[in-house]
Amino acid sequence: MLRTACRRLQSSLKPHPLCARSSSSPGATAGMSEQNTPSSDQALYQAPPSVRGMTVLDREAFTQTVTVPALLVPTGLVNRALKSLKKLTLQRPGVKRVVEEEGCGETHKLVLLDPRVSSLDAIAGTGLQDLGVASEIRHFALRLTYDNLRSEEVLRAVLPDGHDVTSGFSRVGHIAHMNLRDHQLPYRNLIGQVIMDKNPGVTCVVNKTNSIDSTYRHFSMELLAGEDNMVAKVRENGLLYEFDFSRVYWNPRLSTEHERIVSQLRREDVVVDVFAGVGPFAVPAARRGCAVFANDLNPESFRWLQHNSRINKVTDKVTAFNLDGRDFIRGPVRDLLPDLLRAKTSVHVVMNLPALAIDFLDSFRGLLAHEPGVGVACEGTLPRVHCYSFSKDDAPQRDVVRRAAASLGAELDGVCSVHMVRNVAPNKEMLCVSFTLPKEVVFSDTHPSSGSLEEPSAKRQKLEEGTAS
Repeated sequence: MLRTACRRLQSSLKPHPLCARSSSSPGATAGMSEQNTPSSDQALYQAPPSVRGMTVLDREAFTQTVTVPALLVPTGLVNRALKSLKKLTLQRPGVKRVVEEEGCGETHKLVLLDPRVSSLDAIAGTGLQDLGVASEIRHFALRLTYDNLRSEEVLRAVLPDGHDVTSGFSRVGHIAHMNLRDHQLPYRNLIGQVIMDKNPGVTCVVNKTNSIDSTYRHFSMELLAGEDNMVAKVRENGLLYEFDFSRVYWNPRLSTEHERIVSQLRREDVVVDVFAGVGPFAVPAARRGCAVFANDLNPESFRWLQHNSRINKVTDKVTAFNLDGRDFIRGPVRDLLPDLLRAKTSVHVVMNLPALAIDFLDSFRGLLAHEPGVGVACEGTLPRVHCYSFSKDDAPQRDVVRRAAASLGAELDGVCSVHMVRNVAPNKEMLCVSFTLPKEVVFSDTHPSSGSLEEPSAKRQKLEEGTAS
């Protein structure tokens, strides 16, 4: 009955006496029946077809005029109307929801509505009709420009029909990092400019041009738009990091995982970070009060690790090394462990190099074979290892436990935990397997000789294409 009454009300209403309306008025198109109203929804959310195939951004080409529904509201009731209508009002970047209506002076305003609102039925129940506001749906000629379109709308209009639209990216400070597909490359500079235009604070857009470097965990990139400044400033979990994004590895998707590990630490614990990067585990661990021994093979990562320790005021807690992971474990870590274990200090070993970290677990075999006396003193205080890995197996948790046990040379079933970190790609997971180093491994006098191990550089050449930790 309510819908029927609304339709009767709409058909019987006369134009508002205060407003001189004309179909030629530049501000509004009034008196249209529902059958003659243009398809506002489709026109509003699609750029003009003439921009299809554009490779050099022409912002003016996106300008168009569309028709949107509107309500005439007394000026004194505008705020109340906006509150009552909520999501029924027009939601467009840079578009005012309240506009002047020609001929109404200061007494009335037009409230622009979502283009899907085609009759009074849509606003029944808002309470506006009781105020005498919702007397009819009007139509307003709205000029839309490039600034009023969202990035995905622009790219969908430009790229050929049927092509995937890329508007997603990783944000690293002022840098937007994209991973474009081959069919998107002819449009890469336009895509970069659109991403920069539509995301405040982004002043540089880059595209990855190869897989992660097999030695230093960074990748080549192409500048798509903006300034050629790769030194990023990033805040993560309340701490500041600075680094040259083109020379080191950083993944903004791992902030939750960094926090998860750090939350397990207690003040006075010791953290051994084998593949530390620029410090996303090491720096917060040090701020928590831990003594941190952090290592990375990449000289740039080593430099920025030291820098980030300084700017976060934890240099007294962080000792940095620039070594291969295996050399770090069998050198400085082996030298440190005996005294730490005798003191029954809790030690956590973080190994965040998912493509290769499991291969380094054999470095712990016989690590303290030269310290047999320590084995008695350290009962129950052996280091806790957090080792990251990728898996494409149908049973990824079982897979990483099996491979970790094989490298370590000890059974881990039932004595480890596995955490699913994130889905990296279809059928590819990143996981973290955590376990206490078995005593029989650390103090065994049988471990791989240097001749039986692959050289670290050869190992790193096995890095999977496109991997990211």
